[in-house]
Amino acid sequence: MNPLFTESSVLQSRRSFLLNSGMGLGSAAFASLIPKAIGATAAGGESPFTAHHKPKAKRVIFLFMAGAPSQIDLFDYKPDLHKLYKTPLPESISKGQRVTAMTLGKEKLIVPSKFNFSQQGKSGLWMSELLPHLSTVADDLCLVHSFQTESINHDPGKTAFCTGSEIPGKPSMGAWLSYGLGTLNKNLPDYVVMPSARWSGKVNVQALYSRLWGSGFLPSKHQGSAFQSSGDPVLFLSNPKGVDASVRRRMLDSLDEMNRKHFSEIGDPEIETTISQQEMAFRMQTSVPELTDISDEPKEVLDMYGPDVHKPGSYARNCLLARRMAERDVRYVQLFHRGWDHHTRLPENLTGQCQDVDQPTAALLKDLKMRGLLDDTLVVFAGEFGRTVYGQGNIKPESYGRDHHPRCFSGWLAGGGVKGGMHFGKTDDFSYNVVEDPVHVRDLHATMLHLLGVDHERLSFPFQGLDQKLTGVERARVVKEIIA
Repeated sequence: MNPLFTESSVLQSRRSFLLNSGMGLGSAAFASLIPKAIGATAAGGESPFTAHHKPKAKRVIFLFMAGAPSQIDLFDYKPDLHKLYKTPLPESISKGQRVTAMTLGKEKLIVPSKFNFSQQGKSGLWMSELLPHLSTVADDLCLVHSFQTESINHDPGKTAFCTGSEIPGKPSMGAWLSYGLGTLNKNLPDYVVMPSARWSGKVNVQALYSRLWGSGFLPSKHQGSAFQSSGDPVLFLSNPKGVDASVRRRMLDSLDEMNRKHFSEIGDPEIETTISQQEMAFRMQTSVPELTDISDEPKEVLDMYGPDVHKPGSYARNCLLARRMAERDVRYVQLFHRGWDHHTRLPENLTGQCQDVDQPTAALLKDLKMRGLLDDTLVVFAGEFGRTVYGQGNIKPESYGRDHHPRCFSGWLAGGGVKGGMHFGKTDDFSYNVVEDPVHVRDLHATMLHLLGVDHERLSFPFQGLDQKLTGVERARVVKEIIA
């Protein structure tokens, strides 16, 4: 029997009845599609859900480069652009496509990358000299050059990448996975978020909003838990002065009794969320300090991540913590590293950003691989869109910038059932349009869900009269060509 429809529900208000009916039917419908449990929920009970098909990955580490890295300077090698330096971008290429207000009405002069590219690994992937460490794991990377999005500005772009929609308020991907698959760990959240506390490219730093890891219309227990760089890793994790674990336990037991009585009378699913979150917080008082204490890591491991690993809140420290979370079966870990919005002084600022992320990212992949975790951990590296071939600001080899470009951009996937050592998708000679194998952000989401054993068409939740999905109502495809 659905716990939301007890005898006491007769007494509930009209508002509560309507809310509970929607939530209960949504859960029941999804459970009918996937009837067996695969793991424990945050409250320690059994999840009613399981995978639609055999998964290749158990967990995700999403390395989100907020601000949009330049694909032309990192991954999408265009050697002939040097012949066209400061010449106008042909109209046959731009085709009157949408541009930002920063470009509108201005001449679009081509600026090739000032950085050298070379082939790396046995697979011969072309990569920028700015990524010497990442180049050593080239054979593990699936470089996608044909990502696309409709978003031309940062906020809608980040929102679409994280939630599947430019419209704020939708559940994030981590929340969808928590809802659809449950957790693999009773002592840590399903979904953890770690923004970098510092970055090198300090121009045009874009804001981050908690809605990027929110639960939207899903029950709030599925939202991401943001870890802090100082003080308690999770806000208010420590007991107040004079309160020890036994006192806290007695207090929670009393609250639990009252909340469960309240739930039996009203049936509001958010009361269950409160119960589960309070229990999780109690368990996290032990599990989180152990997780974030890196003193037990061997020196050779710390050295592999680079000197910044010793700085709390750094991207390097967060990469190491992501590996430790993978070991503890956290379902979805998302890192946010800002500072990639380079409208001016791109060579200087991009160099700094790459110094931030290059060594730790490569170390993360190597570390996962050494521990046998890369095979079932999907690692994704991308920003919200790409950068234009034409320049902005002071157009000189040492100081050019680039504008926003949603038409094509590059990122990569590794591990988790993805083929390594391959380029996928192709852009034109200007890295302006996709000419082969386009991959929309919806397609990326569909593919990520598929690798985790979830059919993106069947993972849904009823809200506002629609069966809402991460991939929305427009067509999305699983990019099977990149799956091993």
